[in-house]
Amino acid sequence: MARRAPRHAEAERNDQALLEAAKKVLAVDGAHASVATIAARAGVGIASLYRRYRSKDELFQHLCALSLDQWIQAAERGLRHDDPWEGLAHYISACIEFSGGSLGPLAGTIAVTDEMAAKFTRSDELMHDLVARAHAAGALRSDATAMDISLLIEQVGKSPLIEQLDRQGRTDLIDAAHNARKRTIAIALDGLRSGHPRLPGTAPTPALLAERWEHSPTDSTRSPGRS
Repeated sequence: MARRAPRHAEAERNDQALLEAAKKVLAVDGAHASVATIAARAGVGIASLYRRYRSKDELFQHLCALSLDQWIQAAERGLRHDDPWEGLAHYISACIEFSGGSLGPLAGTIAVTDEMAAKFTRSDELMHDLVARAHAAGALRSDATAMDISLLIEQVGKSPLIEQLDRQGRTDLIDAAHNARKRTIAIALDGLRSGHPRLPGTAPTPALLAERWEHSPTDSTRSPGRS
């Protein structure tokens, strides 16, 4: 067991590196992102990666589950805040910060596993608890829904400026870009506070996000190719 522990720790480090790399590559290349590109960006050998994952789909399914773990942990930390607004604000800020464009481009391109489905459900339950608590405290605007917040996180989580500077290797501007992003997050959070004019239109339904993950097996009869 002692000899396996370092391997397990290394696998976890590789997983996190792959997850962060996948978010960045998917933000630029979308669903056509190459596993080779993701592995290279993460500093993980493509051969060792395919010894662990049988296919591109299996890798992406695992990365989705890891990403959902981050959302769940952020919600759990938010619920530990005594102040309902601070708890919700923590959750939103944390999810925007680590989403980095998220894995949304994979929606509909891979099958949703039982593990992913269970974590989707748990994540949604926790977020609804955060929203209900903030509504009950009168801190969150009454017409803002959990779906509004999910969409806000996804949209603000994308940062074209940071992605462009990262591609250009402009490390001299990265700190300023991250500071600007924090200001954007603060502006978005302020718009969620109670006391603003009502939001336009009708509240989005959960189907708006959930149905894009519907997957036809004929769309993904991929062999374990090294694309």
